[in-house]
This record gives sequence, structure tokens and C-alpha cells, in this order.
Amino acid sequence: MKRAIGPAAVALLVSLWVVAAADADEKSLTIWWAQWDPAAGLQELSQDFTAETGVAVTVHQIPWGSYQDQVFLEYGNESTAFDIVVGDSQWIGRGATKGLYLELTDWIGGAIDLDGIHPLAKRYLMEYPTGSGKIWAAPCETDALGFAYRRDWFEDMQEQTTFRAKYGRELAPPQTWEQFRDIAEFFHRPASKRYGAALLSGRGYDSITMGFQPFLWAFGGAWGDPETFAVKGHLDTPAAAEGLQFMIELLKFSAPGGTNADYGGVLNAFTNGSTAMALNYFPFFPGIVEAMGDKVGFFVVPGHDGTRAISLGGQGMSISTKIPALQQALAKRFIAWFQQKSVQQKWITYPGAFTANKE
Repeated sequence: MKRAIGPAAVALLVSLWVVAAADADEKSLTIWWAQWDPAAGLQELSQDFTAETGVAVTVHQIPWGSYQDQVFLEYGNESTAFDIVVGDSQWIGRGATKGLYLELTDWIGGAIDLDGIHPLAKRYLMEYPTGSGKIWAAPCETDALGFAYRRDWFEDMQEQTTFRAKYGRELAPPQTWEQFRDIAEFFHRPASKRYGAALLSGRGYDSITMGFQPFLWAFGGAWGDPETFAVKGHLDTPAAAEGLQFMIELLKFSAPGGTNADYGGVLNAFTNGSTAMALNYFPFFPGIVEAMGDKVGFFVVPGHDGTRAISLGGQGMSISTKIPALQQALAKRFIAWFQQKSVQQKWITYPGAFTANKE
């Protein structure tokens, strides 16, 4: 038995079809990044992209300690929930060789100004293998390790007098690791719940690696030969062992738990007001200033025997191979937009945001 469809029903069906079509036409991008100030800044900045293009952007933040695991677990699925991943610099080899990152070599030269990007950022955030010219990411965040210190403690007249009497020099930000050790020892007063230094020593993710590198390199060690990738004869040397031993000695001047402190642990040890000096990445520093004001200052990582070495950080924007071609095209559009000089100039106004642009 057939029934005629009335005008009202037809109108309803048409309206539902129009709504469904409109929903299908709505475009969006999802970006995954670690949980910190730069990611919050990227979310806010992306509103400009949405205003220009109509493409909504969501920046999903994941705590640093579980970020890598969650990203690569997601890659185990048939498709990824993200279109763009702001991958840490050391992921690029895995992303490229395992078919996870979309190769951008043929596209990127015509989409962004490669000459405007700092050579180190291009080498370590974009290219794999090194020197191959194959591009898998565009720079998002560049950073490096540095120290925050309690300037109010350093400038206290009584502390200065006592330090001068004990060590025979002025109390000031250290230039060498030996000077750093003296200052850490001086301020380490566990009975008063005051501690000398917080270093990156966490076993989760890469914090202990980043924290150890300045000692390894400054004392004359190395992870290996960058040309042959041989480790023996480079990492197993007296110089490397000396750097490790020096770092271990400094850990006794940390707060309880300081021998296994990740980025968040070091940050907390400093911002809770108990620690004189703390090693961390630059993007954490604006939050420290916001929390502690003029009580804090900053200094460059010290050196040893004339050699100063600093761990560089940074992340690049890579496009997932496990998303539809339309989403890959939208992701390229966002990356090209983000790399514009005017956008980069606004990007660096956000807390902890750093550009790879040479200008």
C-alpha cells in the first residue's frame, strides 16, 4: 500500500538534507601537541586562521610525560584523530621511515619561505635523513635549556656577605659548572626546606637525556660519531664519565624527589619557592615570571674548561598519512598560513612561543 507524502513532510525532508549538507561542508582541523603555554598560544592564534578561512582548529593538549606514547599509539589505528601533530624533534626519523609523516618535500618550497628559516631549525626540525633534502615537517616551536634563579636570594646583602666569606668571590649567576656547584651547596639548607638546585633527571620521556647533555658535551664526551653512528669510543670515555659524575654530585643539592625530576617536577620545585636554581626549557619561563615576578632572574647554562654546551629543543608540524586527502590539503593550508612572517610576528607574542624565522 502506497501513501502520498504531503507538502509538510517534503519540506521537512528538504530542510534536513540542507542541514546535513551544511554540516558536511563544515571544515575543521585537529592538532595534537604537548600541554604547555605554547600550545595554548597556538589555540588562540588559530582563531585568526578560522576567521580567514572558516576552518575551525582544535589544539588538543597532552601532558608531556605521556605525549609520545599517546601519539604513536594513535598511529596504530587505521586513521588518526589528529590531522597535524607537533612532533618532538627526535621523532622525525620514526615518522619518516615508518610512513607516519606525510612527505612535504615537493610542496613546501612553493608554500613557505625556506630561506627565512634558521639553518639549524631546517636541519633538525624539518629534514630526514640529515642532509638529504627530504622534508617531513615545518617548524613550529624552537627552544633551548636555560636556568631560572632566585634573584632575591642572590641579591640579599647577608647572603652575599656570607658567600663571599666562604668562597672568596661575589655571589652572582655562575659561568662555570664549578661555580654552579658552590652556589648550589651554599643555598642547600634542607633543615629549612631550602634547596640548591633542580636539574632534569626524570626517567619518563627525555628529561634526563636533555638534562645530561650539557654535562656530557661540556666535559668533552659525546653520544657517538655523527657520521658513522659509532658509540664506542665516544660515550664510554673518561670525559663522558666525568660529566656524568659531576651531574650526579649536583643532584645531592636538590629537593626530595630531585633525582627523578621531569620538566614539571623541576618547575614545581622552583615555583614553590624552595629552590635556588632550576634547569628547564625557555617556554616554561614566562609562567615562572607570572608566578614569581621580580624574585626571579635567568642565566645561560654554565660551561666547563672553556666549553659551554646547551640542549636545543623544538618541535615541527607534521601531517598524518592516516587522514583523507582533503584533510591533508587543509593541514598544508594551515602550515603555510602559520609560516607567514606576519603570523610568526604575532606567534612570538604568546607566552613561551619562539619562531624559527631568522628575522
